[in-house]
Amino acid sequence: MKGYIQIYTGNGKGKTTAALGLALRRLGAGGRVFMGQFLKQGDYSEIIMLKNFDSRMDVEQFGMGKFVRGKPSPEEIKAGREGYERLKNILIKGEHDLVIIDEGNIAVNLGIVSEQEMLELFEIKADHVEVVITGRGATPAMMERADLVTEMKEIKHYYKTGVTARIGIEK
Repeated sequence: MKGYIQIYTGNGKGKTTAALGLALRRLGAGGRVFMGQFLKQGDYSEIIMLKNFDSRMDVEQFGMGKFVRGKPSPEEIKAGREGYERLKNILIKGEHDLVIIDEGNIAVNLGIVSEQEMLELFEIKADHVEVVITGRGATPAMMERADLVTEMKEIKHYYKTGVTARIGIEK
């Protein structure tokens, strides 16, 4: 089966959640999934659950566990660069049917990975591998190259009333 490139972007909630839903579907069909998370570190609820899957689900985090505002720290950049190299190897090997690049768009926006480098990942992937990139601010060139682009649009969000991220829902 041919693998395509999907981008989930926009200011609305649900980009990573949608990617995780696709991962569950792929695992249910007997596939193998790799999820690399830029700018994240820690036991988010989904990470705890994904660790319970068998060897067909691999998750790695490429961040320092701090929310990045403005310019990323040298440590964030180093972790992201190592993550990028890891993703390159994963895509070249082609051992996974689905590769999720979580917060990949943010990594590009922050300059951790260049737009050109991200586009190169699209080119080196094995033909059967489906790639999903999540995060706000997908670039026009990345959206042009993708086969599917979904924009999550915020209409209303309870964050604006002071509700913080809740375990099991947002984290």
